Amino acid sequence: MKTFQYTSHSETETMDFAYNLAGKLQIGDIIILSGNLGAGKTKFTEGFLKYFHLDNEISSPTFTIVNEYKNKDITIYHFDVYRLEDIDEFYAIGGEEYFHSGICIIEWGDLIKESLPSDYIKISFEKDDSDENTRHLNIETFGNKYDHIFN
Repeated sequence: MKTFQYTSHSETETMDFAYNLAGKLQIGDIIILSGNLGAGKTKFTEGFLKYFHLDNEISSPTFTIVNEYKNKDITIYHFDVYRLEDIDEFYAIGGEEYFHSGICIIEWGDLIKESLPSDYIKISFEKDDSDENTRHLNIETFGNKYDHIFN
């Protein structure tokens, strides 16, 4: 595991960070997002989808567990696994099958940690107490696949 830090001073910077990251990923890549409500996870996802010209379609997966965004080249799966009873429910919906079908963005992904492949990116969002617009993104890469992305 390697760790990296990024500080965003606005929603636009968070979206730009995600947009740039999206350009470096491909089918089979997984991003775990964690952080309190309002910490920036949705803005990150919006910026990520913008890279693929899918940002106008974003909606929260809170009540559906997974939203699917598709263009002619790629599918982005946006999960919110917070409401799952347990990891068995994730397996029951065929959750691990999504890992190889597109890029997965999984909010609250720590809840299904044991189902994740060995290579994934985890981004933890923290609000800055001294500035309501600033977010600290703590990035961890698991496995070796993503080491080159954040250097």
